[in-house]
Amino acid sequence: SRDRQIVVSAGRGFRRSYNSFRCPRRMTAIVRTALALVWLIVLIGAGVFIGGRLQVSGDLRKFMPSAETPAQRLLLDELGEGPGSRLLLMSVSGAEAETLAAQSQRIAQRLAANDRFSLVANGGENALDAIPEHLRPYRYLLSPTLDAQRIDEAYLRDELDARVQDLGSPVAALIEPLLPSDPTLETLRVAEALQPANAPQRLHGVWFDNTGREALLAIETRAAGFDPTGQQAAVDAIRTAFGAARGDSGTTMVLTGPGAFSVEIGGRTQRESAWIGMVDSIGLILLLLIAYRSWRTPLFGVLPLASAGLAGLGAVALLFDGVHGITIAFGFTLIGVVQDYPIHLFSHQRAGISPWANARAIWPTLATGVVSTCIAYVTFLFSGVDGLQQLAVFTIAGLGVAALTTRLLLPALIDPVQQGFEHGDIAASPRIAMLWKAIARVPRPRAWQLASLAALGIAIVAFAPGAFWQNDLSKLTPVPAAALAQDAHLREAIGAPDVRYLLAVRGARTEEALQRVEALHPKLDALVQRKVIAGYDSVARVLPSAATQRARQATLPPPDRLRAALDAAVATTPLRSDVFEDFLADVERARIAAPLTARDLAGTPLATRVGGLLLENEDHATALISMTGLTDPSAVAHAVAAPGVELLDLKTASESLVVAYRERVLLALAIAALLLAATVLLALRAPRRALRVLLPMALTTLIVLAVLRGCGVELTLCHLVALILAAGPGLG
Repeated sequence: SRDRQIVVSAGRGFRRSYNSFRCPRRMTAIVRTALALVWLIVLIGAGVFIGGRLQVSGDLRKFMPSAETPAQRLLLDELGEGPGSRLLLMSVSGAEAETLAAQSQRIAQRLAANDRFSLVANGGENALDAIPEHLRPYRYLLSPTLDAQRIDEAYLRDELDARVQDLGSPVAALIEPLLPSDPTLETLRVAEALQPANAPQRLHGVWFDNTGREALLAIETRAAGFDPTGQQAAVDAIRTAFGAARGDSGTTMVLTGPGAFSVEIGGRTQRESAWIGMVDSIGLILLLLIAYRSWRTPLFGVLPLASAGLAGLGAVALLFDGVHGITIAFGFTLIGVVQDYPIHLFSHQRAGISPWANARAIWPTLATGVVSTCIAYVTFLFSGVDGLQQLAVFTIAGLGVAALTTRLLLPALIDPVQQGFEHGDIAASPRIAMLWKAIARVPRPRAWQLASLAALGIAIVAFAPGAFWQNDLSKLTPVPAAALAQDAHLREAIGAPDVRYLLAVRGARTEEALQRVEALHPKLDALVQRKVIAGYDSVARVLPSAATQRARQATLPPPDRLRAALDAAVATTPLRSDVFEDFLADVERARIAAPLTARDLAGTPLATRVGGLLLENEDHATALISMTGLTDPSAVAHAVAAPGVELLDLKTASESLVVAYRERVLLALAIAALLLAATVLLALRAPRRALRVLLPMALTTLIVLAVLRGCGVELTLCHLVALILAAGPGLG
């Protein structure tokens, strides 16, 4: 009885002690939850503030190296804004030619009404539509007729006799509307000059390939080639137009070009990354739940990660004009390593140890990992690439904030009693102990084995056959070979110009550049006669220089002389002279008009042609001449040799751009490696320990390089950037 009384008394005392302990613990849990909510509210507010001021860019040129030579600058301009980057080639096949032609016309009509496109050509458009009504008086300044011919009585008589014959021919319906204002048909001559130099054949009024099985269209988007959002909208509009035109005919569409490729690659990458990210996230959450057996742990561990993301976005928004979408995507992927920081804190927490003391204890190791990881990304700051610099700022700022919040804020959310009293120490888990013992039984490599492996890796890297570096940018594209073959086929069928070679004609002013282009026309015509090139396209064909326009103006007769010549010429024909009042007015308007400039063409179809071949800057202008069927680049370079004229090989320019970029990044990477070694040595204060930390990453990198080289893979910029991206988390 006495023993029973002692037990009951002890039980009552334990309950009183437990209840007195439980109440403050509940109050503390409320405080911790409130602190977590405050942290979350601050993050939401910061996200709204940054999101309202963040300018997101999609221009992929931000991830291209900075240009150093004229050819490189032209390459980047052409890639981003030039017509070559905005051109989409389309074919429709799978039915009779007449059906394909009808579908081509319906597609062209629908796309021409869409503001996303600056040009839709299928061979069925009216050539006269390219010349707006208010510009038609300028036909006498744009046409080369007046270079060798004056508008006098004899010329007008011959032209009017020809028009009388035309009116009795099948083309009368086309000629009759033009006759009162343009009896010499200069409008048609100008329109013919605007046609592509090597246009494909026409069947049923539209372009077809040589076999007559594919209807062809050339479509130019207003969105730049490096605007993935704009290109996506354009491709979607084309697919919608094809679907509407196709009906139930069973025809198929092929769409190629830089924009189509970027949309396809971007969509595939987004799908794959979304799937991988979802699997990774679920796996991480399950791992944390299994390891810590608490829903609070993974939830609180997200707060430093969210803080890191917002800090990275804020830093980029503060230091740059805008943040690239790729920077955001890669940045959040890279700072995923900061999830390790809360895990370090949670896993080192022991029963009876203050979370603040735990954070202080692991801080030197954690800080060393953060600094070493940031050093790897410092390399990007010296890359000369705006996008990579953004990525470096984003990652470094994110890592720093994540480490500081883990050290200064996260301990306040940890319940030391619950962590130790209710669940016990994580490290005391029998399963973890068994796993650790199994790992410990794995034989450790000896020093001579590691040295032999390193020597073998060095030998493979040094002596593997084939080039070490791949400088060809075309080899970097993930576009399937079949798609590239389709693009080459359509370019050949539609007569698209050579995308590798361009003639760049520079001048201090636009007028000087145009005059130099005009001086090249006879030489280029001779190259066409010699079959060195199949044809060429020049801005001076659309917009002659002011000097040429004035020279043509000087040959136009004054009103009284022109009327007299016209009356004399009309007298020998069945036509009446009063029919040609519009013609007399147009000639007089052209005779006294100011020379036509590129600005006068704004908003007209001619602006598209001129804008693609004339690059105007504040201190200089560059006129481009594209060529088709080029067979001998050296012969072209020799024939056109003149001051301010250069044959640009964009492939060579791109390769030199890659080499310069790689050399810059390799130098920065070497400096970063030295800084990293110094940081680890300073933190550990023991050369042997520092070597043990650095050796795994160095040996892993060497093995990866050896495997790639042993498999015959030539290293590209992608491999180099991936090496840096992987080295950062690996060193952390």
